[in-house]
Amino acid sequence: MPGPIALVRPSVMIPVFPLEPQLQTKTSMKPDRSTSPLRKPHILVAGLGNLLLRDNGVGVHAARFLLSANLPGIVVAEIGTAVLDGWHLLEWAEKILAIDAMQAGGIPGTIYAYCVTGVNRHETPASSHEFSLLSALDLMSPVRRRDVTILGVEPEIIDFGLDLSPALKAAFPKIIAAARTTLSAWSTPEGCQYSVGKP
Repeated sequence: MPGPIALVRPSVMIPVFPLEPQLQTKTSMKPDRSTSPLRKPHILVAGLGNLLLRDNGVGVHAARFLLSANLPGIVVAEIGTAVLDGWHLLEWAEKILAIDAMQAGGIPGTIYAYCVTGVNRHETPASSHEFSLLSALDLMSPVRRRDVTILGVEPEIIDFGLDLSPALKAAFPKIIAAARTTLSAWSTPEGCQYSVGKP
């Protein structure tokens, strides 16, 4: 049985460790550069993690699934551990849904959701190896407000391999449903909001 959805507010997102060769970023569409006030917000889905370490790559697996769904008006990027390769997409986006493995002590398959609104923490990482999504956003212009929602998934197995563990395979439909619910709420220009339920 997949784990429950939990609602937490960690202080930072888990680091995206560069343990694999950098993947070529794949996107579902070309970013819309329109500045019309009537346009929908620029939405990016970022699949994070190391695809070579089983459950650590759950964000990439989710991005690939959403990429195949051809979501209208949404850019889906298979970023993996190469956060800097997706810099142009992070600059373009106004709302970012990041999906990644997160070890927070729950049972395997638990989904954690939290928002980071108006990211601008003014912290500089010690080296490029410490870049996470939030660290990269910190280096961008503080003028532009970005809403970031993190979907973290409690892993069962982090070891060499390409397949998800049985627990995460069972939880995968719920992960996709949580992502779709968040994206649906973002189809209008509202602020960052929790959208996958309470513990």
